[in-house]
Amino acid sequence: MYFKSSLIALSHAMEDQVLAGSSAPLVIATFQQERFYRQEAHRYRRIAEKSDQVYVLAAPETEFRNHSGDYETVAFAPTDALAQEWHLVVLGDSYATCLICREKSSPGDESTLGMDSNRRFEGIWTFERQVAQEAAGILLDRILRYRPELARKLAQAKQTYLGAFVKSQGGDESVETNPDPFVGRLVTYLQVSQYKLMKAYRAIAAQEKRERLIHLMTVAIRRSLNPEEILEVAVEKVGQVLGACRCLIYRCRATDTTATIAHEFLSPNVPSLQGITWPLTENPLFQTVITTNESAWVKDTHQDLPPTTSPEFRQLLTQWGIRSWLLVPVFYQERLLGIVELQHCGPRPEEWTSEEIGLVEAIANQVGVALIQAEAYAHLEDLNQQLAALDRTRSNLVAITGHELRTPLSTIQVCLESLSTEPDMPPELRQVMLNTALSDAERMRKLIQDFLTLSKLESGRVDWNPEPLALPECIDLGLSHIRARHNPQDLPQIITHLPENLPLIEADGEWLVEVLAKLLDNACKFTPHKGKITISAHPRDKRMLQVTVADTGRGIEPKRLETVFDRFYQEEGALQRTTGGTGLGLAICRQIIQRWGGMIWAESQGKDQGSSFHFTLPIIPSVETPPLKNKKRTTR
Repeated sequence: MYFKSSLIALSHAMEDQVLAGSSAPLVIATFQQERFYRQEAHRYRRIAEKSDQVYVLAAPETEFRNHSGDYETVAFAPTDALAQEWHLVVLGDSYATCLICREKSSPGDESTLGMDSNRRFEGIWTFERQVAQEAAGILLDRILRYRPELARKLAQAKQTYLGAFVKSQGGDESVETNPDPFVGRLVTYLQVSQYKLMKAYRAIAAQEKRERLIHLMTVAIRRSLNPEEILEVAVEKVGQVLGACRCLIYRCRATDTTATIAHEFLSPNVPSLQGITWPLTENPLFQTVITTNESAWVKDTHQDLPPTTSPEFRQLLTQWGIRSWLLVPVFYQERLLGIVELQHCGPRPEEWTSEEIGLVEAIANQVGVALIQAEAYAHLEDLNQQLAALDRTRSNLVAITGHELRTPLSTIQVCLESLSTEPDMPPELRQVMLNTALSDAERMRKLIQDFLTLSKLESGRVDWNPEPLALPECIDLGLSHIRARHNPQDLPQIITHLPENLPLIEADGEWLVEVLAKLLDNACKFTPHKGKITISAHPRDKRMLQVTVADTGRGIEPKRLETVFDRFYQEEGALQRTTGGTGLGLAICRQIIQRWGGMIWAESQGKDQGSSFHFTLPIIPSVETPPLKNKKRTTR
């Protein structure tokens, strides 16, 4: 039994004997596939310089074909039995060597897995001239079948090199060749060592299988961008490869006191820890890991735990049957991301080998990279969404700038030019022109003011002055702003409905009035004058007060309830809307409320179903306002 590496060495020795000699021998070599021949083609060009009787056979794959050049090449059919054999026959004047082998495959034999050099061949290697001549005769006949045009050359080869074999059959003594004693001992050594090599290769194949599974696991987890999938694949593969009774992977930081077991691999009849809160502060191995930044293990938890381990934690290990225990940290640039934990729960402790610990550490490194990759992808998605929002903002800004700035500028310009060029304009028309110019100038001022306000809020350049405030007073100021900006005849009915003993809130009064004014202004724009707007408030809990501005107007589609708070959002589009505005009011409101730790959201049943805007404000504890005399007020 020979391994491929042994056959290569023997073949090279036989070829070197030809190259070192001065005779012109017959050389016949068969290769299973053309790719194996390509590796040796340069040697046969050198051998052909010694003899014109050199024949190379192989199953063609790309360019190999029947050809007469430096030596004869013979392309046999891939279905020929030669495709499973390896032959090298050399017949010289004073020596003969023969290597005749067939590949031997054993299904399920792990020693043949993975490495090409592990392939095994069964056959002979001999100096017996009679055996070499018989093998040469069979191969020359096979060559004649594929290359009949070589009949004369093949006949000459038989006559020259097979004559001694023919004479021996007629009764004459054949020429005996005595191999070098060193070569004989080498062959004997190789034959005996095959069994040792077989055992060694079985061990190598087992290790290779384990590492291949690790590689497959690594590829699987690195292809995923979902952290939960990464940990699930990792825990399954680690448990299978290392044969642990229980394998856990959980995410944690060095400062955490507990961790929840979410990913687990179990052997049969081993109780599950999934969903259990696993203590870390009392865990001596975890404390060793975060102190040394290295793996930690215990061969026998009954004897090898540190003396400082608490009785409660020892009881926990006994409860879950943990006998041998290994913790490997998942680090990324000295940042602890989690732990890979292996446990043996048998009646006897088991040793953790350095190879097993090294494999788990390699896996932990890959898991760390995969987790960071998943986090980076999630951040990238957030950034892409932000970029998309910025792109929409840019488009809306261009549209609004064109509509909200250019239009009033044009109107102001027309009015001023008319006043300048028409000195005889009637006073009534002159006043109309002035009022129009002033109105559009105010429209531009409001747009620019909203731009500056939102910019200050988003950049954090606002100086807040929180103080205890009574909400009714702020609502009254907000209503005053609305009445000053709108014709009272065009306003819908506005109802203020506030309970008694409403607690004081902590906010910046100026900015709170700004929020109320913008929400009321928004409600007035989308509610007909026959409609109704209601302002109400009630404690949401002990910490926050909820304020609601509801209207019976146009309503909002449910899918756009969050979008309305985006910058420059226009429900009807920037250029097709029937109401004025910059699309910045609700964005400003959200910035203000969130700066105070509150929330703001919208509710609506859909088109023409009205809408409600809610926001929350922090309550000042244990302080109540005097009861209101009027619980319900109606204004126009």
